[in-house]
Amino acid sequence: MKTNELLQKDVQDAIKWEPLLNAAEIGVIAKDGIVTLTGVVDSYAKKMEAEEAAKKVAGVKAVVEKIEIKIGVSIKSDDTEIAKELVHSFNMSTQVPHEKINVKVEDGWVTLSGELNWNYQKEAAQKLAVNLSGVKWVTNDITLKSETEDKVEKTDIENALTRNWTLDDKNIRVEVIENKVVLKGSVNSWYQKDEAGRIAWNAPGVISVNNELVVV
Repeated sequence: MKTNELLQKDVQDAIKWEPLLNAAEIGVIAKDGIVTLTGVVDSYAKKMEAEEAAKKVAGVKAVVEKIEIKIGVSIKSDDTEIAKELVHSFNMSTQVPHEKINVKVEDGWVTLSGELNWNYQKEAAQKLAVNLSGVKWVTNDITLKSETEDKVEKTDIENALTRNWTLDDKNIRVEVIENKVVLKGSVNSWYQKDEAGRIAWNAPGVISVNNELVVV
């Protein structure tokens, strides 16, 4: 197990390695595998990027994110501009069924709602919102509805986990209730936890994934 000092340095180096981030903006505290991020950034995209960088470091069990967003006057956009840019981005995207998504913007806070068939579409919509200038936060209230009435095949998910070379699937248990999936057990890193969740979401018909995997 890494010492607190070594884990702190590894997370700091991971943040420094990301071109979008200025390591001086973000403070890192590490204790017993729990990493706390502090500081001030000028965009929601940087806030999310810092969290993702920390989660991928070996030895990180959990991330407590306390980064604040302060947008400068020079790059601040009003809500109407943000809404227009986001709708345009949706219209140009090949992954987002823009006609099924509703957008609300209030004081830089973006709320997405509507109903889609696939989780990758929901995530693509959120990513477009996150990367817009002037956005302070994104709430993704888009719901999912399966295109098929068939139940999700548990064996298909288990086979997909086994095929992935980055995962040791022996400690991962898959439970399926109709179109909902629960992942239980343990993995060696937060990256593996996210990857297992991503694989489960790719199964046809899935509308919910409860990722209860523990990082050890």
